[in-house]
Amino acid sequence: MSQTSTDKTSHIVRFAGDSGDGIQLQGQQFTIASALAGHDLSTMPDFPAEIRAPHGTRYGVSAFQIQFGGERITTPGDSPDVLIAFNPAALAVNISHLVPGALILVDEHTFTKQHLKRADLASNPLEDGTLNDFEVVRIDISRHTLESVKAFGLGSKNSLRCKNFWALGLVLWMFEQPRSATLRWIETKFASNEAVKFANLAALNAGHAYGETAELAHVLSQHPIPQAPLDSVEYRTVTGAEALALGLVAAGELADTELMFCSYPITPASSILHQLVGLEEAGVATFQAEDEIAAVCAAIGASYAGKLGITSSSGPGIALKTEAIGLAVATELPLVVINSQRAGPSTGMPTKTEQSDLYQAIYGRNADSPVPVVAARSPSDCFDTAIEAVRIALRHMTPVILLTDGYIANASELWAIPDFDSYEPIDNHKPDGRLRSDELPASIFERDATTQARVWATPGDPRFLHRIGGIEKDIVTGNISYEADNHQAMTDMRLAKVASVAQFIPEQIIDQGLPGGLAVVAWGSTYGTIYQAVKDSLRGGLNVAHIHLTHLNPFARNLGQLLSQFDIVLVPELNTGQLATLLRDRLLVDVVQLNKVSGQPLRVGELKAKITELAPRQLNKVTGN
Repeated sequence: MSQTSTDKTSHIVRFAGDSGDGIQLQGQQFTIASALAGHDLSTMPDFPAEIRAPHGTRYGVSAFQIQFGGERITTPGDSPDVLIAFNPAALAVNISHLVPGALILVDEHTFTKQHLKRADLASNPLEDGTLNDFEVVRIDISRHTLESVKAFGLGSKNSLRCKNFWALGLVLWMFEQPRSATLRWIETKFASNEAVKFANLAALNAGHAYGETAELAHVLSQHPIPQAPLDSVEYRTVTGAEALALGLVAAGELADTELMFCSYPITPASSILHQLVGLEEAGVATFQAEDEIAAVCAAIGASYAGKLGITSSSGPGIALKTEAIGLAVATELPLVVINSQRAGPSTGMPTKTEQSDLYQAIYGRNADSPVPVVAARSPSDCFDTAIEAVRIALRHMTPVILLTDGYIANASELWAIPDFDSYEPIDNHKPDGRLRSDELPASIFERDATTQARVWATPGDPRFLHRIGGIEKDIVTGNISYEADNHQAMTDMRLAKVASVAQFIPEQIIDQGLPGGLAVVAWGSTYGTIYQAVKDSLRGGLNVAHIHLTHLNPFARNLGQLLSQFDIVLVPELNTGQLATLLRDRLLVDVVQLNKVSGQPLRVGELKAKITELAPRQLNKVTGN
C-alpha cells in the first residue's frame, strides 16, 4: 500500500489463513474496532464448508474482508488494499483478489517446503517473482507471537493460537483503531483461564508495539481515516442473522403475539436459531426438530394453536418443507418461512452465497398455491423485512417466504437502532373474547373482503368449532368438498389473497437517479454493490437509476408503469436470470441480464462496466444519493 494511499477515505482489508487460525474472530474484532472509531463499514466472511479441512490446504482457507472508512460504505470492496496471509495456501487462494500495488503481509515462518507442498505450490512465491507487482512485508508472525507469550507456559501449539491477535494488534496500529474493545473481549472470554487470557492480551499488545517500532515506514505506516458523517443516532454492528432475530422479536411485540421458531440446523440458516434461543421472556419459543419436515409442521401446529409459527432453512431444506407449506396455504394459517440461500443445487456450496431460490419461492409447490415473497437487501434491512413478513402473514392469514442469503446472514454493517415507537402495530384476525354471540362472524371461514383473511380461531374456543386440514374444503363451511365449482372458487380466493397484498405495500420508488435512460433493477444482497456502482456512474455523467425490490410476489402496483419510463432495464442477479424471467412474464418488460454464479458477491467494477456499456450520457449531471 503506497504512501499515496494516506489520503484515502476508505480502505479494504482481507485477513486470510487456515480455518483453525481464528480468522473470523480476528475479522469480527477489527469490525468492532472500526465501528468504535466512527467508521462506516461492510464485511464479508468467506470460509470453507468443511468443519476442519487438512491444515495448510487451499480448500481449508478461511478469509474475512472488510471495507471501512469515512464515507458511506455499502460493500466489502472489490479488491483489498491489504492482505494478511498466514500461510502459503492463504496467499495462493487470495492473490487473485488483489490489484497491483496492494500491500501483502505474510507470516514468512510458514513458507516451508512442507507448507508449500500442501498448498500445491511448486515454488516459493516470496522468492519466484510472483509478488513483484505488490508491496510485500515479510514478518515472522509465528516467532514474534511465541516470544510475546513465552512467559505464560502454554506450549508451542497453544501459543501459536495467539497469532491472530498479534496480527490484529499490528493492523489496528496501521489504521489507528482502538484496542480497548478487543482487550475487554479477551478479558471476558478467557476469564476462567488466566494463562490464555494474559497470553492473548500480550500478543495483541506486542503486535501493536511491533507496528510502532519496526523500521518499515516505507510500506508499513499508519493510515488514519476520518470518521464517517453518520447521523446523530445510536448505532451498533449487526449481521443479517442478528437483525432477523431482532426483527422477529419486534414483530411479535407489535402484533402482541407469541412466536414459535422451529428449525433444523443447516448452513447458513442455523445462526438465526442461535440468536433466538433463550428469548422466552421476549415471547419467543424455539424448537430444534429432528428434520426439516418436522420443523415446518411444528411451526404450522404452533400457528394452529394461536402462536405465530416461523421456520427457517436454506434451499435444500426449503425443498423438503414444500408440501407442508402447501398445507399452510390450504389451511389459511399464518406462517413465516425464512430461506437463507446458498450456492448450487443439492448440497452445493453451503458457505457460499447465491440468489438462486427465487423460482423456488414463487413457483416451487404443487398445484396453484401462491404465497407472498419478500427479500432483504442488506444485514440491517433484515430487521424491517422480518417485521414486514410477519405483518403480511397475519394481515392475510397466509404463509410468507422471506429470502435472504449466506452473504447477508454472515456479513456485518452499521445499523442505526430505530425508534420502536415509530412502527405501526400489527393487526391479526384473532376473535375478540368479549364479542357477543350476535357479533361473531357466521363462520370461521368468513373472509375479510379486502385481505381474504379468515378468522384465526384456536382450539378450545367453543364459539369456533371447525374442521381444518389439507383436503380441499368448502369455501363457506370448511367441510370437505370435491365440488368443481367450489374448487374453482377456492383457487381464485387463494390467488386473490396474495394479489391483495399489493394494496397494502408502498409504491415502488427509485433509490437513485431519475426516470429515463438505464434502470438497474434488482433484489436481495446485490443492493450495496448496485448502490455504489450507480452512485459512481451518476457522478461520471451517465443516465442511470437504481430500483431495488423488496416485494417479489406480488410486485408493487406501480412497478410496470415505473419501468416503462426507462429506455433500458438491466437486471443483475446472482443466478441465471430469475427476476429477469419474472419481469418478462408478469410485466412484459424487455430486460438485459447480468448474471454471476461464482459463490461470491457481485463486484462494483463488474456492474460499472456493464452500466458504461448500456447507459447513455445525461444532459444534466445527477449526483448519487
